[in-house]
Amino acid sequence: MGRTTMAADGCASRRDFLAAGLGGLAGAAALAGCARSTSSGEAAPRTGRSTVRTLGRTGLTLPVVGIGSPFEPSLVSAALDAGLRYIHTSSEYASQNHERMLARVLRARPRESFAIGSSPDLPYRLRGDGPSEDLGTGADPSAIAAAIDGNLERLGLAHLDIYYLASICEPATVLHAPYVKAFEALKRSGKIRFAGIATHRNEPAVIRAAVKSGFWDVVLTAYNFRQSHREEVGAAIREAAAAGVGVLAMKTQAGVYWDAFRLRKINMKAALKWVLQDEHVCSTIPAFANHDELNEDLAVMKDLAFTQEEERDLRAGGLPGHTGLYCQQCARCVDQCPARMNIPRLMRSYMYAVGYEEPQRARETLAGLSRADIACTNCHECLVRCARGFDVRARAREMARLMRT
Repeated sequence: MGRTTMAADGCASRRDFLAAGLGGLAGAAALAGCARSTSSGEAAPRTGRSTVRTLGRTGLTLPVVGIGSPFEPSLVSAALDAGLRYIHTSSEYASQNHERMLARVLRARPRESFAIGSSPDLPYRLRGDGPSEDLGTGADPSAIAAAIDGNLERLGLAHLDIYYLASICEPATVLHAPYVKAFEALKRSGKIRFAGIATHRNEPAVIRAAVKSGFWDVVLTAYNFRQSHREEVGAAIREAAAAGVGVLAMKTQAGVYWDAFRLRKINMKAALKWVLQDEHVCSTIPAFANHDELNEDLAVMKDLAFTQEEERDLRAGGLPGHTGLYCQQCARCVDQCPARMNIPRLMRSYMYAVGYEEPQRARETLAGLSRADIACTNCHECLVRCARGFDVRARAREMARLMRT
């Protein structure tokens, strides 16, 4: 990793912010719940808007900040002690070792004190145009039932709160009946409580497919102020909320830095607040690598209203050299590349390596590729013009160097 009304001056500031072109979404009053810290037993701060929201028809009440992918046990423990409740993991994180680490943290905690989501280890494939992974409709659905036992064993749990069909970018995958039936069976068995879809490309179409299905309980979607299609993502999120589908947001920090040299950091509190201004988002899963970053996220829960400085910081994207590190996976680059490289995949791995400072996660993202697959290493002129202004060749070459180490 609903709300009450803002103060009058906060509303005026918000209108100015939207007029500046960053976009935003009106929100209905969200459902309230209670958030209590395991360390103090006191309710979460309620300055400004409510910091606890209900996850659609699941009925789960969660703090608006959750636990993304910290790999240090003490950070997870500190986050839980501070009152955070939702933990997100995956069989893919650290080659299944993230789940094993969480098991050590969670074994001494009451099961009802946290909610956890994960996803199966499945044979994701590259789409024909190469921009992102998607399971497609050709996988054996029995692999889903087989995978859950591994998740539960590694986590040391009897059930998961949410189980995701992850990295989905095609509506047909969301609606594929054999997958739906496999998740229905897991629900009946008691191994999972709720079924979810996770997407970080083609998000509006995927979210709408989840609504159309009438089955999926939760959508975990990429959502941040740097997305050029953020208003369309927001519209789809509103439709999901209206249909009772719970919405969680990831990639909220938009790559962390404005520049590849890590000299200009995005205002992390402001980026997180931008997402949470949309009351249809129940919670978020920002990554944090140390206690300072965790404390930044916790501070957001004290007051979700923007300060003038935070609004100004988010406008920095219009300044020269502030292209950022977040790749929105639009895939417009693929047809421009004579080698038809999987550029979105390379750019996402670059964000993990440089912005999040997680080189191992970058390598995991590039699994199955070799240096020879990165044509940029031998290319003398790049024809790709990235929609976000990235120097594609330079970033791809950096990933080639990472794969060599």
